[in-house]
Amino acid sequence: MATVGKSDWNFCSDNVAPVAPEILAAMGQANQGNISSYGEDPWTEALTQDLRRIFEKPDLIAFPVATGTAANALAVSTMVPPYGGIICTEDAHINTDECGAPEFFSGGAKLLSVPSPDSRLSPAQITARVQAAREHGVHVVQPHAVSITQSTEWGAVYGLDQLRAIGDVAASHKLGLHMDGARFANALVHIGCSPAEMTWKAGMTSLSFGATKNGAMAAEAVIFFNPAQARGFAERRKRAAHLWSKQRFMSAQLLAYLKDDLWLRNARHANAVAQIFAHGLAAIPGVRLLHEVQANEAFVVLPEGVVAALEGEGFGFYRWHADTAPGEVAIRLVTSYASAPEAAQALVSAAARFGNR
Repeated sequence: MATVGKSDWNFCSDNVAPVAPEILAAMGQANQGNISSYGEDPWTEALTQDLRRIFEKPDLIAFPVATGTAANALAVSTMVPPYGGIICTEDAHINTDECGAPEFFSGGAKLLSVPSPDSRLSPAQITARVQAAREHGVHVVQPHAVSITQSTEWGAVYGLDQLRAIGDVAASHKLGLHMDGARFANALVHIGCSPAEMTWKAGMTSLSFGATKNGAMAAEAVIFFNPAQARGFAERRKRAAHLWSKQRFMSAQLLAYLKDDLWLRNARHANAVAQIFAHGLAAIPGVRLLHEVQANEAFVVLPEGVVAALEGEGFGFYRWHADTAPGEVAIRLVTSYASAPEAAQALVSAAARFGNR
């Protein structure tokens, strides 16, 4: 087993990982000469062409932004009026972790959340929410859009049939359909399909295409599959202070991310390391998984004493909100492209050792 340091034991988030060397090198290569600003540069143009090829959509429009919050909030703001609503799950990142940004940038639209144990939204929930609102008419916020997360906040992945069913019901109710793809690559390699199949062919209107959690420094892209849906987005991005003057550095990150399938290789590695937790921890008596591990997140319930011992040993993770029995604690473990398999195995071995005391 290779030697790993305690910094390798940090599984709090995929955001703790360093920038992928290929991406860091690409930023250095872009740092040459005087280049036109505000996206009028060769890197941004090449990025659009790359995304059109990868998503098999020659009229796709993409807007680089620096954060996932900006990507999500600005994407949904184009799909809903200030008096409208966005259907999502209770645990959706836009509902729990973005400090009101979707409401702010939409000018007051309301998030219409529904419960889901694994944060996957169902067509039936969408229809029920729409019908209930329409029965009350003007007195109730009317849904105008749906936002789903792939993979979800609980690490679940929508299958293609599930995505198509959601796309069909959203279209039947004339709702825009947004995908929060902060971990888009992790879901994609789990399914083994094409980016087109997981997005516009399944009915997605827009996508927050994440890269920061999978090796970039600070780079996401808001993608619209129908150019008409992007109307006004450029102005919204500028008003939100997310139009970088030196945008070549953001686009260079995304170009390097896509080059030679780096994004897919990184995601496969992260998913594979998460499987070490899935199989290793589940085999320990008194330990159970809250959900099937499908991408790069594992939610695990362990005895309180084991969790405390792991924390004392120096392993990093978050204690998570979940219904557990007295004396149990749920934790979240997240892997990245930079996660060492040996570090994951060290945590599994330590949990087994502490559990047998």
